[in-house]
Amino acid sequence: MADTDTPTNDASTASARHAHIPGWGVDRDRNSRPAVPMERMPPRLEGVHWTQPAQQPQTVEVLCSTERDSTLTPIFGTTLPPQGASGSLRRVAFRFSENDLRHWLILLLADRTDMVEGVIDDLRRGHVPNLVAEMGLGAAWKHDRPRLIRKLAWTAGTVVVLGLLAGRRRSGRRLR
Repeated sequence: MADTDTPTNDASTASARHAHIPGWGVDRDRNSRPAVPMERMPPRLEGVHWTQPAQQPQTVEVLCSTERDSTLTPIFGTTLPPQGASGSLRRVAFRFSENDLRHWLILLLADRTDMVEGVIDDLRRGHVPNLVAEMGLGAAWKHDRPRLIRKLAWTAGTVVVLGLLAGRRRSGRRLR
């Protein structure tokens, strides 16, 4: 192997080879890096008269993590307070720490419950939801038809089996 074929680790040679790449070597000179210095001069918020924003009044129930102390953050969301069965599940979930799997699984269940409650609420108000469009079945039929057919077959099979089991229990016969 000739000397010209061996790679060189010389920094000046590497810089010369890659000089055509915009921004190459910016980590060498700290003054040319966009994050240096970390503080902007002048500061971004001039004339701020507070060190912390004023506390937002709490008009609805706000669920807080057990990792936090009992104080709320100065600003928080109030658009969807916990209500109904999903709200009860959320209250139970927030009794557990965020590093506990039960916390997240109960929150997932609460989301699914909230979705069912929303459909029931729509029906109560006289609005029939378009479940085919809302569940994306049209797009699934167009782009992933085999998988959708498998899902529908499994769903239909599950409904039939559950229907048979419920019918046998009503008639007094039991599965052995």
